Amino acid sequence: MPKVYNWQIDREMDYPYEESRPDKQFAIVFNINRCIGCQTCTMACKNTWTYSEGQEQMWWNNVETKPYGGYPQNWDKKLLTLLGPGSWSGSEFGGETIFEQAPAGKNVLGHMPTEEDWAHPNIYEDTPSGSLDHGTELPEHDPWMFYLQRTCNHCTYPGCLAACPRKAIYKRPEDGVVLVDQERCRGYRECVQGCPYKKAMYRPTSKVSEKCIGCYPRIESGQSSRCVVGCVGKIRMQGWISPPDQADPDNPIDYMVHVAKIAKPLYPQFGTEPNLYYIPPRWAPRDFLKQLFGPGVDEAIDTYQKPDDKLFGLLRLFGTTEDIIEKFEVRDRTAIAFDGAGREILRMPFDEPLIVRDRIDTQFAIQRFNEP
Repeated sequence: MPKVYNWQIDREMDYPYEESRPDKQFAIVFNINRCIGCQTCTMACKNTWTYSEGQEQMWWNNVETKPYGGYPQNWDKKLLTLLGPGSWSGSEFGGETIFEQAPAGKNVLGHMPTEEDWAHPNIYEDTPSGSLDHGTELPEHDPWMFYLQRTCNHCTYPGCLAACPRKAIYKRPEDGVVLVDQERCRGYRECVQGCPYKKAMYRPTSKVSEKCIGCYPRIESGQSSRCVVGCVGKIRMQGWISPPDQADPDNPIDYMVHVAKIAKPLYPQFGTEPNLYYIPPRWAPRDFLKQLFGPGVDEAIDTYQKPDDKLFGLLRLFGTTEDIIEKFEVRDRTAIAFDGAGREILRMPFDEPLIVRDRIDTQFAIQRFNEP
């Protein structure tokens, strides 16, 4: 296999194809600390893309409750068991990736979920771990749980692409979105087995695979994906990410991932260099979070809890517009967002005005009551 550089594991690794990065790379940051588990993002995606016959069990976007939930069930636990233990030395991963542990005749180490695994998208929802006997202590809680937001990672080194014998899966050079050429696909389901996040899915009515398309018709017009704009908790921000050596501190995604370093990839040890990033939950056990998000979790949480003005302003911009924010700045305690053409989209002040209305409204001849 050729050698490619994966910055998330800070070393070269095996991959079936030469390194080739897109002009711009699709990315989303999720602030887990704000998620209320309402599944509005899930239904926004479902009602847009997977409402037809044969797509009943296709949930391109889902929100699962960790530590026990998963769709398909145990998608990560099964692969972690196959991979075996790994360790980090600083930012470098010392174990083997799914490509380096590929069995003979395959490009990717993977597993095929069973029908039962796909049957329960909300399994273990709101099921906590821990014991009430220990009470609650900060910064970690016992018992604990958190919501993990998942869709296709549009990886730099996709497992689905590497696994496909038909070369029916490709990565768009203009934005890094990973798509399935359904005219080439023959439904072998190698992509389903090879995707470590199980976001390539087989449709029995058409006998081909389908997956999240990043809502590319929207992003081509400068708008964020449906799951992003539908989010009630304002936990998602979509944009573009650069490699670390090309990071732009005025790019919101670059700033959170490369500069402030509060947003971490999901299972970077798999080796796919995924392009969804998560601000870890403050209350969950650190060892569990480090297994999910790699090194730097403690520092990410500390920085998130004590943000400087630039980071605080950026966090204020989450969920404020359907447009993709490509640049931002913070000035006079106000966060200012710009689109790809450099036009100002909106401003968000740090302090929202407080308006106290008179108890008696003479215009409408009514009396207002302040509820406790």
